[in-house]
Amino acid sequence: MTIYNFSAGPATLPKAVLETARDEMLDYQGSGMSVLEMSHRSPEFDKIIKDAESTLRELMAIPDNYKVLFLQGGASLQFSMLPLNLAQGKKVYYLVAGSWGKKAYTEAVKLSKTIEFEPILLASSEDTVYDHIPSFDAATIDPQAAYVHLTTNNTIEGTAIYDLPDTNGVPIVADMSSNILAARYNVEDFAVIYAGAQKNIGPAGVTVVIIREDFLNDQPMLSSMLDYRIQADNDSLYNTPPAYNIYISKLVFDWVKNEIGGVDKMAEIEREKSGLLYDFIEKSDFYTSPVKFAKDRSVCNIPFVTPSKDLDAKFAKEADAAGFKNIKGHRSVGGMRASIYNAFPRQGVLDLLDFMAKFEAENK
Repeated sequence: MTIYNFSAGPATLPKAVLETARDEMLDYQGSGMSVLEMSHRSPEFDKIIKDAESTLRELMAIPDNYKVLFLQGGASLQFSMLPLNLAQGKKVYYLVAGSWGKKAYTEAVKLSKTIEFEPILLASSEDTVYDHIPSFDAATIDPQAAYVHLTTNNTIEGTAIYDLPDTNGVPIVADMSSNILAARYNVEDFAVIYAGAQKNIGPAGVTVVIIREDFLNDQPMLSSMLDYRIQADNDSLYNTPPAYNIYISKLVFDWVKNEIGGVDKMAEIEREKSGLLYDFIEKSDFYTSPVKFAKDRSVCNIPFVTPSKDLDAKFAKEADAAGFKNIKGHRSVGGMRASIYNAFPRQGVLDLLDFMAKFEAENK
């Protein structure tokens, strides 16, 4: 039985990447060592991390005046690092279009009790269970604010922002964890981009931060580990980094570049894969999408429901038994969620559609 992993993260990795990692596990390119046991100060790892950065820069067209950092703590640590480094004494705005955006805002509110800055809820779609990207009036944003924070892809709810909103000239900071490399964004439109690796980049444990140099803080932070300037000045090697995770990420970057043909081609593949599923749902009178507007649809996370919660539970159980793993939806949305990140095979989508058609015929 073929197993398809629809997990929202940690997610499917490219088979070619896993095969290379397997082949190099005991002896990385003649070094006699595994990357797992290699010093992060060694020439071998120095090349790995520099190549990872170089390829990511090429893939995303990252300008020279941006630093690329490989940090720890997941995207969730960035919820605190961002205001600590960028917002002290200023206003910051949060566009909350999903559960993770709310967590970012909640952390900022918590931090504002001890650090002087003002987090402001710009707009939220929580009252409709985040079924759309909320709009706002740009004129309400103080042009002297530090940044506007948004999440480009809402993993749980299946919505995404492709066209950036007008922010009255205030720099944009983006959590791009679940659609980085799956959609083309202009890096220069952002002051900071950050992404947990475990969806489209690599294994959990490394977080990519892309920050414009003039946003590096001038004042020391509470902790050196939370200081963007120190991390940048030390080329992400202030302490021992998650070396193996960076190595796997480097292999994924190579795969996107050499096997796929770059981000634009990857984005085309993602639109086609997700389009197959969205088209099927639209034509069905059995399945529906909780996403209100087609323009807000994620190409990476596709939630859908059947006519009842009982049928949702039956679908998830039977799908799991048939090899469609981790397809049960998040408890806040219910139903099912097919996370079809970059490494997820197109055949898996086609096989899921066959299963969905069969389930509909048997339970309609």
